[in-house]
Amino acid sequence: MDNEKILDAFTALSQATRLATFRVLVRYEPEGLPAGEIARLLDVPHNTMSTHLGVLSRAGLVSSRRQSRSIIYRANLDHMRETLSFLVRDCCAGRAELCEPLLRELQHPAADCSREAGENLCNDEDAS
Repeated sequence: MDNEKILDAFTALSQATRLATFRVLVRYEPEGLPAGEIARLLDVPHNTMSTHLGVLSRAGLVSSRRQSRSIIYRANLDHMRETLSFLVRDCCAGRAELCEPLLRELQHPAADCSREAGENLCNDEDAS
């Protein structure tokens, strides 16, 4: 993964609504959500949500498919995994053992998460 792709991903996620959108889509993997449902969950106007989804899509963080009259969006977890791997590849000046806890958490996320009512209970107080 090159620097330009990494910068695109972080630029896309550096805006609050886009970050919240990506987080919502992660919670609804692998089914994904229609754009209108994402807008409703985040209380964002539909046309504004379309713009945000376009930015996330161009950055490679979300994918979409048409289902009847809806467009279903999904988080591109492989792209996020590549982005995170890029960040920790040369972790801690080559002392990989210092990054082991982070890498272990990325491989085995908390199992006690809930999608009920759009909530995320993965030890994350500020879930949107």
